[in-house]
Amino acid sequence: MKILVIGGGGREHAVIRKLMESSRVDKIYCAPGNGGIGCDAENVPIQAMDTAGIVNFAKKNGIGLVCVTPDDPLAAGMV
Repeated sequence: MKILVIGGGGREHAVIRKLMESSRVDKIYCAPGNGGIGCDAENVPIQAMDTAGIVNFAKKNGIGLVCVTPDDPLAAGMV
């Protein structure tokens, strides 16, 4: 399964590290990510609040799960 994690902080990095342990995970992307996350997942240059950009990326890349962890996108209804 391909997974897209939204955000670019320590919380997202911890989630990515845990997801990497699963044999069901084929690829992990992170939008926007950061330098440290880039060691474990592919950073995608889409801002966390860019709902349309995230939806387009997910559709284009066959994302099976989107994990939204930052508070602002969650409060804005990105679920």
